[in-house]
Amino acid sequence: MLVIALWWFASAIGYLDPRILSGPGTVLSTASDLISSGRLQDNVLISLQRAGLGLFFGVTAGVLLAVAAGLSRTGEYLLDGPLQIKRAIPSLAMLPLLILWLGIGEQMKVTVIALGVAVNMYINTYASLTGIDSRYVELAEGLDLSRAQFIRKVVVPGSLPGFFVGLRLGVTASWLGLIVVEQINATSGIGYMMFQAQQYAQSDVIIVGLVAYGIFGFASDAAVRAVERKVLSWRRTLAG
Repeated sequence: MLVIALWWFASAIGYLDPRILSGPGTVLSTASDLISSGRLQDNVLISLQRAGLGLFFGVTAGVLLAVAAGLSRTGEYLLDGPLQIKRAIPSLAMLPLLILWLGIGEQMKVTVIALGVAVNMYINTYASLTGIDSRYVELAEGLDLSRAQFIRKVVVPGSLPGFFVGLRLGVTASWLGLIVVEQINATSGIGYMMFQAQQYAQSDVIIVGLVAYGIFGFASDAAVRAVERKVLSWRRTLAG
């Protein structure tokens, strides 16, 4: 609140150049205009669709790869090394290659987002799978559980904490990737709206876009945390 108050005061006394940073009043007025015209909602829906698709494909791929590597020696041998190498290469660094392979359309944008999400999901889910307490495995063997029972009663509960950590990081990665890809030959989306505003020094529109990113990023993380608390309510933590 102090930062906003200082921002408002500096704008009111004319200390801030509106071409560099618009005042809060101007930003609110611009946000109202964008909403009333429907421009903001249209761009938000496109951005949510891209982020949602990238998140879905990334989570699916990351979990499947983690299960294949975590439950099979062969899978671990074949998959873990290449994926650890991929972790060292930022997904955004692969943009030139992905543009060459997939062009500059929606497929490339969703793929960039999905790659960033998949790596986070794989690393954390795989770590949980391989970190399951050996006592539980021995107990399952002593009870002569079937493969399906072992997965349902030991593997799934043991991997869920890592899955949710990966999901939270994946949600963040989806928004970070979205910001970048929406400025590459996009014709819609929040990032496109901000890029266009930059060309005309419309800092008020840029700030509206940043606030929109922040709101959706915070809301999506809060939603994942709420689901995590409900699903893992059985787990005792230091917080009680």
